[in-house]
Amino acid sequence: MPGDALERALAVRLMIFDVDGVLTDGRLYFSESGAELKSFNTLDGHGMKMLMDSGVRLALLTGRSSGAVTNRARDLGIVHVLQGVADKSAGFAELLGQTGLQAAQCGYMGDDVVDLPVMRRCALAVAPHEAPEIVTRHAHYVCRSSAGAGAAREACELVMRAQGTLDAALGVWLK
Repeated sequence: MPGDALERALAVRLMIFDVDGVLTDGRLYFSESGAELKSFNTLDGHGMKMLMDSGVRLALLTGRSSGAVTNRARDLGIVHVLQGVADKSAGFAELLGQTGLQAAQCGYMGDDVVDLPVMRRCALAVAPHEAPEIVTRHAHYVCRSSAGAGAAREACELVMRAQGTLDAALGVWLK
């Protein structure tokens, strides 16, 4: 793990996730009727719940709009959800306004060049290992797990490890 990733994760009060290519494997599925379907990983979801329970707020910031994202966010208890955001820098500014936080208190996990303006402003930038090289070059931490298959969980555990809350979160299950 890069030496400063844990130190950077210590500052995170809001962890923001892109959706396609981060919480999903990046593939888009459409039914014959045109409905968009997405596949989310339960490991990622549980990691996100543990991170929220540890006191870190979560947000979703995505360029596409999907009812599946709305439903998943509701299922996980994520309040801050911005969809259909073409300019992620503007979306990030909106999230900062909603939460009253500074960029230096945020982490962001993204997978493509459209995520770079936010990744470059946050205290902690995370990318799944499938992200293009230009994105991983700007990440403070590149996950070993794949997008949509544990990478978000890995990012959540990184933040909890840095903040000293991971053992308590896992301890609930080790009694």
